[in-house]
Amino acid sequence: MVPVFFISSGLRLDLTGLLAHPSALARVPLFLLALLVVRGVPALLGLRTTGVRGAVAVGLLQATSLPFIVTATQIGLVLGKVSTVTAAALVCAGLLSVLLFPLGALALLRHERVAA
Repeated sequence: MVPVFFISSGLRLDLTGLLAHPSALARVPLFLLALLVVRGVPALLGLRTTGVRGAVAVGLLQATSLPFIVTATQIGLVLGKVSTVTAAALVCAGLLSVLLFPLGALALLRHERVAA
């Protein structure tokens, strides 16, 4: 049942509305940065244990988020609290976090292993 929800949510994603509104499109990198700050910065608490590269890698992995964002935006849409364009910007930021953050973390960890 859960996969059907995510598929139907993806089908309703208003990408044309997002592309039609430059201000909404500009929110995507801001939302991506917000994910990184809010969910990634707490990884700095383990800086002494993991080192800088390890802490940044953990922060990137912690900041990766899509299912919660999709669910929250769908609830916001149903309640009328989030516009379709804002929901699309949030989901796009979540999608970018899933694509980019793990790659960055793996690159950092791979570079650390080569240096060691």
